[in-house]
Amino acid sequence: MGQYEIFLKSAAVRDLDRLRKYDAATIADGIEKFLETDPRRESKSRVKRLRGIRDPDYRLRIGEYRVFYSVDDAKKRVNVLRVLHKDQTRKYYQEVQK
Repeated sequence: MGQYEIFLKSAAVRDLDRLRKYDAATIADGIEKFLETDPRRESKSRVKRLRGIRDPDYRLRIGEYRVFYSVDDAKKRVNVLRVLHKDQTRKYYQEVQK
């Protein structure tokens, strides 16, 4: 598996800017660790493929936060769409299903 390039959408950058520096650094490390080499590899608790939603394709769990992203295999790119606290995810799911 090759390396994927990670792109943060503007909403994800805003989400990270709102967090404590420690939390933002932990999330950035997790994004790099889990998404650069094999972003589609699902696990029981860390990476989940989202069904019934067109975009984002996946959710990465890092502590109390969830990273929503899509994968473009042709360009070897991971697009990080949002970084939300787990309490905000239900509202986000409702928004993306519309």
